[in-house]
Amino acid sequence: MPKTDVSGLTQLGQDTTQPTSPEEAVLERVPAGHSGTKYVVRFTAPEFTSLCPMTGQPDFAHIVIDYVPRDWLVESKSLKLYLFSFRNHGAFHEDCTIDIGKRLVALLDPEWLRIGAYWYPRGGIPIDVFWQTGTPPEGVWIPDQGVQPYRGRG
Repeated sequence: MPKTDVSGLTQLGQDTTQPTSPEEAVLERVPAGHSGTKYVVRFTAPEFTSLCPMTGQPDFAHIVIDYVPRDWLVESKSLKLYLFSFRNHGAFHEDCTIDIGKRLVALLDPEWLRIGAYWYPRGGIPIDVFWQTGTPPEGVWIPDQGVQPYRGRG
């Protein structure tokens, strides 16, 4: 079994302060121990929050990130802190979602990545945002994200 090299990490196992913005947040990566093997890594953030850029009111989403690694894995504590950094960040749903996906792609250069952001209603309308880098690789099981469409009380 490969041993993951964590020598370059600055946050894991350390006391860390909450970044105040996504730009300030530091995303870290570790070498993928099974480079060359096709598999899916999934992160689910069921309580993601950001702020409406117009009203300053909180927006809530259930975010699911799936990726097929190439040589790198995102370090989960740094991802958690990065996602938390949106709590005081004002941006539209689409911008938050796409920025998260693109930042992960820039960090990891994965074989494939998709993000599904299932936003709770704002102004009575739920907004769901989906983005992926291309066609999923052949031979990899890509499970459904498992988040039901918003139904309210219906």
